[in-house]
Amino acid sequence: VQLQASGGGLVQAGDSLRLSCTASGHTFGGNGMGWFRQAPGKEREFVAAISWSGSNTYYADSVKGRFTVSRDNYKNTMYLQMDSLKPEDTAVYYCGRSLYPVPRTMAIVRSTSSYDYWGQGTLVTVSS
Repeated sequence: VQLQASGGGLVQAGDSLRLSCTASGHTFGGNGMGWFRQAPGKEREFVAAISWSGSNTYYADSVKGRFTVSRDNYKNTMYLQMDSLKPEDTAVYYCGRSLYPVPRTMAIVRSTSSYDYWGQGTLVTVSS
């Protein structure tokens, strides 16, 4: 199983970016997926997640209304559309494969232990 995150870059506050996470080596449509981020000196934190079909989505309060998670199972790819970016969104963004097709609780989607494979991360830097 391999996950490849891409799309990061340097943007200004208020700009938008779209991250992609492309999977290979497994049946992509069988698992939920998630996005996490890690800022320098901080722990990895949950950003957004999506169920296997895309019918269920989950967001951290800090990004709700600004970020949108989606997936295209035909392309084996998950996306994170990030709008109205803020300097505090600066971090390395990681995608992970969930152990659960449809995570039942926010506690499950927020826990890194709920994910068994991770991509290498893509850096997002938002300047003020």
